[in-house]
Amino acid sequence: MPIVCVAAVLVAANLINNSAAGGPVAYVLTCAAATAVLLLIARWDGLTAADLGLDAAGVRRGLRWAPVLAGTVLLVYLLLLAVPAGREVFTDTRAAGLTGGQVLWQALVRVPLGTVLLEETAFRGVLWAMVRRRHGTGWATAVSSLLFGLWHLLPSRGLNSANAAVGTAFGGGPAGVGPTVAVAVLAMTGAGVVLCELRRRSGSLVAPAALHWAVNGFGYALAWAAARWWPPV
Repeated sequence: MPIVCVAAVLVAANLINNSAAGGPVAYVLTCAAATAVLLLIARWDGLTAADLGLDAAGVRRGLRWAPVLAGTVLLVYLLLLAVPAGREVFTDTRAAGLTGGQVLWQALVRVPLGTVLLEETAFRGVLWAMVRRRHGTGWATAVSSLLFGLWHLLPSRGLNSANAAVGTAFGGGPAGVGPTVAVAVLAMTGAGVVLCELRRRSGSLVAPAALHWAVNGFGYALAWAAARWWPPV
């Protein structure tokens, strides 16, 4: 029953966040509220802070991993920007049209306090710990990662029209939506496996959260900057 309740909370949050209603503040509030409910369910299920990777020792370990992970992501992104062909990855309408204040909101508020907070708490924290206690680490990673992939089904529907590299690969029109969504779900399932393994190896929820923030936060900032100073060639 606790796992079913977690799934119900995630379905509701996903539908709300991908509906036409609300705005950036509503998104962050929805994520924060869903996170609070998930932590209450975890407490009801008897999970401890250590089970979630949020005990004091786990947080300290995660903080040691965080700068290495964030620095690696930033280095990879900068290397991509240095190559003309790689700049197409950063040609993204979701970031290019933002103001400086809006991109700071995305990178410093929406991503860490909305996206990362909810998704890491849900998929590498509560859900992973629940399944792991019942069926072991392998099943925990498989179930969490598959659901993380499916979580991206709705938000990936417009990806081929927003991102130039994705549009080039799958087509920018309606015909490209299906392949884009399918590949996005598979890619995010794979990303989920990586994040779960990082959670296992670090013993901390902070480590996958840091990697997740770096990928999204630096991605927004550099896509915004690329549109102004590093146009694709």
